[in-house]
Amino acid sequence: MTYRIVLADDQPLVRECIKRILADGKDLEVVAEADDGLELLALLADPAMTPDLVIVDITMPHLEGIEAIRRIKQSRPDIKALILTVHKGEDYVARALSVGASGYLIKEDADFELMPAIGKIRRGETYISSCLTQEGK
Repeated sequence: MTYRIVLADDQPLVRECIKRILADGKDLEVVAEADDGLELLALLADPAMTPDLVIVDITMPHLEGIEAIRRIKQSRPDIKALILTVHKGEDYVARALSVGASGYLIKEDADFELMPAIGKIRRGETYISSCLTQEGK
């Protein structure tokens, strides 16, 4: 079964890099992309858009990623969310998890940790970037 993903990041180059990493997953498919949180919400307002996971940056124009996830979880609680960001502060991690994110990944770790993060999220677990955990410190 294909695992459907929507990417939301205001940097097209970042989205391209993420798509390249995801191409290694045989059953992963990027079904849509958004430049900001409002565009992401508009995509998900269509009931035909049924992703399993949204990968969302925190810092985006018009609506930040954490607030976008909060709104998504209110209307579509079945959609999992992974934050992909440069922000390493514990307050960001806590806010992301408190609104329903299933994972928090630092962009510089994406090459090696994106696929394991998605694997954990698919199993119903939470993923935190290794550089933010005790093992990574």
